[in-house]
Amino acid sequence: MYSEKFTESIKAVEAARENNITLEPARMTAQQKEDLLKAYHPDYKEDEFEELKIGPNKGEKVPRELAATLQAHSRIKADEIDLSNPAYDVDVLIIGGGGAGSSAAIEAHEAGAKVMIVTKLRIGDANTMMAEGGIQAADKENDSPAIHFVDAFGGGHFAAKRELLSKLVCDAPDAILWLSELGVEFDKDAEGRMITTHGGGTSRKRMHAAKDYSGAEIMRTLRDEVLNRDIPVVDFTSAIELILDENGKAAGAVLMNMETKELMVAKAKTVIIATGGAGRMHYQGFPTSNHYGATADGLVLGYRAGAKLLYADTLQYHPTGAAYPEQIFGALVTEKVRSLGAKLVNAKGEVFMHPLETRDVAAASIIRECNDRHNGVETGNGLGVWLDTPMIEKIGGEGTIEARIPAMMRMFAKYGIDIRKEPILVYPTLHYQNGGLDITADGMTTNVENLYVAGEAVGGIHGRNRLMGNSLLDIIVFGRSAGKNAAAKSKETTVGKLTLDHVAAFENEIAEAHIETDMVSPKLLPNYTKQNNI
Repeated sequence: MYSEKFTESIKAVEAARENNITLEPARMTAQQKEDLLKAYHPDYKEDEFEELKIGPNKGEKVPRELAATLQAHSRIKADEIDLSNPAYDVDVLIIGGGGAGSSAAIEAHEAGAKVMIVTKLRIGDANTMMAEGGIQAADKENDSPAIHFVDAFGGGHFAAKRELLSKLVCDAPDAILWLSELGVEFDKDAEGRMITTHGGGTSRKRMHAAKDYSGAEIMRTLRDEVLNRDIPVVDFTSAIELILDENGKAAGAVLMNMETKELMVAKAKTVIIATGGAGRMHYQGFPTSNHYGATADGLVLGYRAGAKLLYADTLQYHPTGAAYPEQIFGALVTEKVRSLGAKLVNAKGEVFMHPLETRDVAAASIIRECNDRHNGVETGNGLGVWLDTPMIEKIGGEGTIEARIPAMMRMFAKYGIDIRKEPILVYPTLHYQNGGLDITADGMTTNVENLYVAGEAVGGIHGRNRLMGNSLLDIIVFGRSAGKNAAAKSKETTVGKLTLDHVAAFENEIAEAHIETDMVSPKLLPNYTKQNNI
C-alpha cells in the first residue's frame, strides 16, 4: 500500500513514539510566533491579496478570489425585477439554514415574529454539521468568562472587537444550557457532569463535545426544533440580492430557485444574513474542510448593499486537514485528536512543535516543516506531516479512540487505515472565515439598518485568529441574539417602498472604476468542471 520511503517514515515515527509521548516541546514566545506567521502563514503572502477599487472597503486588501467576487456584476438587472407583488412577506427573513440561521429562527419565533428561513441547499447543509471538536464555555469551578476572554483575545492577536468577544464569552454558559435543554447529547461522566477538554490556546478545560461529531449533534437538535415549530424553510433557494427600502433599510431579498432559476421577491421588516463561510473559494489553491455551499455569499450580499467588512483579509487554515488518502484530501481532522494526546511528528519521527499552539501558529509550523526544513512526507498529492494517533491509546488506554473520536476512526477505516495503530498524514486546510460583515453588539451591521448578521459571516468576534470551539459557540450566541433583536426591531418597523437602487449604483461604480469582468456574484456553488458555474 505504501512506498518504501513512506514505510521508512512510519517506522521512524513508531521507533520514536515512546520517547515522544513524554516529550513536551516548549511553547513559542510571542516574538517567535510573530516571525513564524510572517514567514509562513498564507495571510501574510502579500501577492495573494488585491486592493478593492469600489464599495465600503475601497482601498483595503482582501484575497484575490474574494476581490473578484465582491466586485463582480449582479445576477440581476435592477430595473427588471418587479418588487410590487412579493411572493413572501415576513417580519424576519433569515438567509442561511445552518446553526446560526436556525438559532436565530428559533429565538425570533419564540419572540412572536413571523419568520422564514431561505437556504440554497437544505436546512443543515452547513459548516455547523461538519464541526467536530466541541464548543467552548467557561462553566466549571476553576474557570470564568474573564479567563475565556483573555485566552480568545490573545489567540486572536488582540484584534477582536471587545464588545463582541465579551458577549461571546459571557453568554457561553447559557448557550450550553440552552442547547442541553433543547436535547443536545453532550459527553458526560458517570455523575452526569459534562466532560470538558483543552483546545489549542486555552488555559482551562472548557471544550464541551458530543464525541467528535459535536456540530452534527447540535445541528440535528436545532433542525428538529425549527421543524417542530413549523417555521417555514424554503430549501434549494438562494438569496441573490438584498432589497432595501426607500430609506436605505434592509427590507427583504431577491430569491432564486436553484433548479428552475425562477426569481421571487421576499419582503421583510428585518433581514438576518447567516450564510456561513468561504472555504469553497479555495483561496491560494488550498483544499477545504467546508461544505459545498461555502462561497462567501453573505459578504457579497451585504457589501453590495453598503455594509462594511472587517478583517476580510484574514482566514483560518486549520493545521490538520487530511493529506492522505486523496479521497479525503482537505477533510477536517479535529483538534480534539491533539487534545487527547496525539502529537505532530515530521518525516524523521521528530516532534517539532507543541501540539496545542493556536491554529495559525500550528498551520505555519507545518508549512515550514514541509517547505524550508524539508521534513515533510510525500503523499502523492503534495506534502504532509504525521499526526501520531496511536499515542492516544498509549496515554488514555485501549478503547479511547473509539469512545472519544469514533467518526475520525471510521473516516480513515474506510481507506484501510486504523488510526489506533497507524499515524495519519495532515496538512493545513482552508477552514474558517475570520473576517466578515462588521456588526455592533446587537448583531446589526454598522451602516445598514435592519440588516443583522450571525455566524461565520460576521467579522471581528475572534480577531485575526479563532480558537477551537469558539465557532460553534458564536453561531449559538450571535444567532440567538440576532433572532431576538431582529424580532424586536421588526415590531417597530414600517417598511417603505422597496428598491434595488443600490444594485444599479454598484454597477455604475464598476464601470467608473474601469473594472473589466464577466463574473457575476454571489457565486452560489463551486465549479469543479470546465463548464460554467450556475
